[in-house]
Amino acid sequence: MSPHPVPLDFVFRSRSKDEKAPAVQAPVTDSTQPRDPQAPKGRPTPKRAMAQSQRRSVTNTPTTRKEAAKRQRDERRTQMAKQREAMASGDERYLPARDKGPVRKFARDFVDSRFCVAEFFLPLAVIILVLSIVQVPQLQNVALLAWLFVIVLIIVDSIATAFRLKKRLNERFPSESKKGAVAYALMRTLQMRRLRLPKPQVKRGERP
Repeated sequence: MSPHPVPLDFVFRSRSKDEKAPAVQAPVTDSTQPRDPQAPKGRPTPKRAMAQSQRRSVTNTPTTRKEAAKRQRDERRTQMAKQREAMASGDERYLPARDKGPVRKFARDFVDSRFCVAEFFLPLAVIILVLSIVQVPQLQNVALLAWLFVIVLIIVDSIATAFRLKKRLNERFPSESKKGAVAYALMRTLQMRRLRLPKPQVKRGERP
């Protein structure tokens, strides 16, 4: 015997039910949290301070090589202006590396507080040169002797200055590096007081 025939209405009814079954609903996201318009989709909203800092960094970043070079020139010009002001005022923050530090400042003050023979070298050299040019044998001999005398005085005074400065530095800064400080001070003695940079911050005779 053949099996019982399946009712047609059952087949059509079951197929139609399967076709009309609702699809799986996607999870509903919480849309109550406001999204920053700058934040990309699908990412958490950054905090306002972070977003502002990001916008500032993007704004300040140079976009072309020409703009980057211009910005570097402006920064260099600003730094040089600050250094010139520091040379006049003695502001340690913007002084060049060779002039920074308490040891170098003390060396400058030590030299600026006293008279040094070497600082008169240029005007004396001009006078001696004029005397040596004059076609008078006596004056030429005087110029030669004066030249030798000035050189000897500068050497003796420089040795005495170096000895006293080194002693004072060892007393004042026993644990700090004093490398190059004495040579730095002696080079300063060769400049006239009004032309020295950084400019003197102490008076003649004032103990640093």
